[in-house]
Amino acid sequence: MTAASLDFTGENLLRELAPQVLGAVLRRFGDFSAAEDAVQEALLAAAVQWPQEGVPDNPRGWLIQVAARRMTDHLRTELSRRRREGVVVMQSTRDQQVTAAASPPSLVYLEPSFGEASENQLDQDDTLILLFMCCHPALTRPSAIALTLRAVGGLTTAEIANAFLVPEATMAQRISRAKQRIKTSGVPFRMPTERERAERLSAVLHVLYLIFNEGYTSSIGPDLQRSDLSNEAIRLTRAVHNILPSTGEGAGEVAGLLALMLLTDARRKARTGPDGELIPLAEQDRTLWDRKAISEGIALITNTLSRGSIGAYQLQAAIAAVHDEAGRAEDTDWPQILALYGLLKRMSDNPMVTLNHAIAAAMVHGPPAGLKLLEALDADERLAGHHRLDAVRAHLHEMAGDHAAAIAHYRAAADRTTSIPERNYLTTQAARLRNRRE
Repeated sequence: MTAASLDFTGENLLRELAPQVLGAVLRRFGDFSAAEDAVQEALLAAAVQWPQEGVPDNPRGWLIQVAARRMTDHLRTELSRRRREGVVVMQSTRDQQVTAAASPPSLVYLEPSFGEASENQLDQDDTLILLFMCCHPALTRPSAIALTLRAVGGLTTAEIANAFLVPEATMAQRISRAKQRIKTSGVPFRMPTERERAERLSAVLHVLYLIFNEGYTSSIGPDLQRSDLSNEAIRLTRAVHNILPSTGEGAGEVAGLLALMLLTDARRKARTGPDGELIPLAEQDRTLWDRKAISEGIALITNTLSRGSIGAYQLQAAIAAVHDEAGRAEDTDWPQILALYGLLKRMSDNPMVTLNHAIAAAMVHGPPAGLKLLEALDADERLAGHHRLDAVRAHLHEMAGDHAAAIAHYRAAADRTTSIPERNYLTTQAARLRNRRE
């Protein structure tokens, strides 16, 4: 059991602190897999003790101390094992030489200090360093992104597999290999140089995008949204935006991603009802939307679009801005959205882009046009068994007046989703149409 699965008031705090603690422990000990295990043990200890004893004044320092002790125990056990092996094969005088040679460099930190002074000396964001470290070029791009989602985003293997549209077992193997690759590569825990940051930027942005998406619409569990994830994604994207030159390579896409997050997250309060039920975009109370976030997002995307080069995040932000600028659902400029999705399709073969393009086409040219575009996704293995394809088909069939087909696809989508709020919404839509037919 992980700390994140336990129900108490400090749960979100643990989620927020986990990557920071992992970064701090990695900074001192260097063994990625062992550090992650130690941090998980510290989180579990906090989940057990904090509800009874209260959250400590310095929760980050508390977690680092506990994780450091776990690492110390691990290193001492490893050292003892090596000593025992040395005794078996060597004389006592040579035992000392073997022990000294076998002792890993991290053993010099057997009794580290993690007090206030030590923490204050860390003027860099350990989570941000961890983000760039996990996106190291020694790893393949899919492996780097998967590992970062685990270490920085705190996503479960199942959630990451959902994001990549692959089986959970496949993702578990990918993450395990990535950890081992990081360990053997000897990657130092430090903020990469400006050149290294530029080389890793694309993977870093994709990780932040996926973390935000999982927070905005959780793929598993009883809650539609996980605000701790989306808030952390926005915070880290701001941090990346701040450390990059405003006119450097990739700056436009960083600004575009931040704008996309702000413009999308602005609708958070309107997306669920009093019992946590899903409220679709067309039915949301737009007075609940965060106008400050919308204004910031529009300013960001307006500024970056004027610089010439346009990327996928900028286009998605522009689409989000069109939605947010509409005072009512019926005022939405669907022709503009359709045109923007047309441009986005030229840049990306992501099936979700095709899915959204089909919705826009249906809003402009009618449901048959959208349903025709969806046919191309039937052979796409990435969407095989995915609930969103059925959900969109159901919506378009309902728009076309084919309630029997809509009911069938709403039910199929409900059976396939692992999100309880989405399942409830889809089941309700099917029941509504069935009652109307009766």
